[in-house]
Amino acid sequence: MENIEKEEIYDEFYNKVNMTPSEIERWLDTDKAKSVGKNSGDGESIGYKSGNKIITIKRKNKSELNNSDYEHMKKVNSYIARHSAQKPEDGIKESDWRYSLKNWGHDPIK
Repeated sequence: MENIEKEEIYDEFYNKVNMTPSEIERWLDTDKAKSVGKNSGDGESIGYKSGNKIITIKRKNKSELNNSDYEHMKKVNSYIARHSAQKPEDGIKESDWRYSLKNWGHDPIK
């Protein structure tokens, strides 16, 4: 992965992931966080697992990030862009749509 691509991924990630690690941790402790998303095969959703990876990434210094981190950041950027485009007409505050985005570190009403 080229450095310029890493810079773009990094910038987009930090623009889209608008929750702090502690906000994501508190969110992931809720039943609502555990109730949404596609099951990864072991009872936890893909988004829930992603939230935990995001916490780890956001707690690292930029110089500590590795290619695996950048690959996950790229996946997060794609998910948030794709899922944000599917915004429901109304009632987003208590919606599975919002809960799913929060698992990926993005609160659309923040």
